[in-house]
Amino acid sequence: MVGIGPGGPLDRTRRAEEAIAQSAVIVGYSYYLKHISDRIEGKETVSSAMKQERERCRTALQKAQEGQVVSLISSGDPGIYGMAGLAIEMAQAEGFTVPIEIVPGVSAAQAAAARLGAPLMLDYAAISLSDLLVPWEIIRERLEAVAAADLVVVLYNPKSKKRVTQLEEAIAIFKSVRPLHTPVGIGTAVGTEDEHFLLSSLEDCLEAEITMKSILIIGNRTSKTLAGWFITPRGYEL
Repeated sequence: MVGIGPGGPLDRTRRAEEAIAQSAVIVGYSYYLKHISDRIEGKETVSSAMKQERERCRTALQKAQEGQVVSLISSGDPGIYGMAGLAIEMAQAEGFTVPIEIVPGVSAAQAAAARLGAPLMLDYAAISLSDLLVPWEIIRERLEAVAAADLVVVLYNPKSKKRVTQLEEAIAIFKSVRPLHTPVGIGTAVGTEDEHFLLSSLEDCLEAEITMKSILIIGNRTSKTLAGWFITPRGYEL
């Protein structure tokens, strides 16, 4: 299980690159494999489309069961909205007896936070707004809980062409308990050559261009902007 970071080669870890180099077979979502094309030339690659996570996991486990060294690729970190949990569950459920190593990667939240400033300096939560695997009712309960707890929150999968009302509802939840000037950082296509960032606020963030490739960081009541940076103070005395 190899996390390749958010996209660009500069955000890959040496451990991830070494794991890929030691593998004979590379399995992953076709879009993610493009990000590591410089590392997989000459290797057997097995790619598939979005929403075929189970098939990718099973293929990787089958190849490993045959005795091959396999890298199953996740963007970001494989244990954060990635493939690590599914691979472990499937190996147990379907009787695969192969050693599994999880190679961590730079998450989209970490990469976006670093570009925006230091918004995650204090307690925070990460929530995906995709309701493909988790019912929206549960996601809404979690949003309400972290909003009330004054946690900085990272929103993954905020919006798609068919799914737009979830983000609007999420922002409304935070508006109900936090000042409208609360900073909101928006990063899109983080770590790629197309990346771009915007520092906005709860009041104005929905006016920005937000896609499935975006990630939002919503500050808590102490978060602020400072010289163009998004900061959540940890409480150090200056």
